[in-house]
Amino acid sequence: MRLHLRFFAAAADAAGARTLEWEVPDGATVADLRRTLAERLPALSRLAPLVLVAVNREYVPPDHPLREGDEVALIPPVSGGDGGDGPAAFRDETGLYEITPDSLSGDAVAARVVNPYAGAAVVFLGTVREFTVNRRTVRLEYEAFAEMAVQKMKEIGDEVESRWKGARVAMSHRVGPLAISEVSVAIAVATPHRAEAFEACRFAIDRLKQIVPIWKKEVWEDGSEWVGSQTGPTGPMDA
Repeated sequence: MRLHLRFFAAAADAAGARTLEWEVPDGATVADLRRTLAERLPALSRLAPLVLVAVNREYVPPDHPLREGDEVALIPPVSGGDGGDGPAAFRDETGLYEITPDSLSGDAVAARVVNPYAGAAVVFLGTVREFTVNRRTVRLEYEAFAEMAVQKMKEIGDEVESRWKGARVAMSHRVGPLAISEVSVAIAVATPHRAEAFEACRFAIDRLKQIVPIWKKEVWEDGSEWVGSQTGPTGPMDA
């Protein structure tokens, strides 16, 4: 059966492609696919221990069965990217969650959640810092699996709204190159009371770092590297 494979960030670099059509036997699982990829794409196999797999935009375990026409995304073990063929904006139908190449405004994100029932709104802005330890960053370059990223943002918003009654959430994340001090991510949470707004906003950014497929390449004066960490439910490439 035929699968449509998508590669991102370091996985795309290692595979030498962003998409591939791939044949596997009927009844194959994600673990079987991992083994064939490791055998046929040796450079990709070196990323194996932490590579995640998403099938039809959902993270899956190694024993997940594959079906004809599945979209399978290889999620590398980092946060970062080079923009691929050029980043484009992608939003959910509510307009609360977005991936965008455009500059972010805390006021604009907050405006999506402020409402007559909210007594507090907290905005988190993640910005590009110039120095990490003693190394100077020139810029960051972000890449996202935009469709899945927005889907996962909405899932986080649903989690927040179920845990904090009356909460409303909005999230935006940049893709493409960002200069020092530019905003890479903006999250706004409005709740009836201030304590809940702070708690919910921190929960939202922590969850975004855990499950939303966005990657970061850090570009220094003397080189560049994929940096950060991405966690998830799948096992090693050779599992």
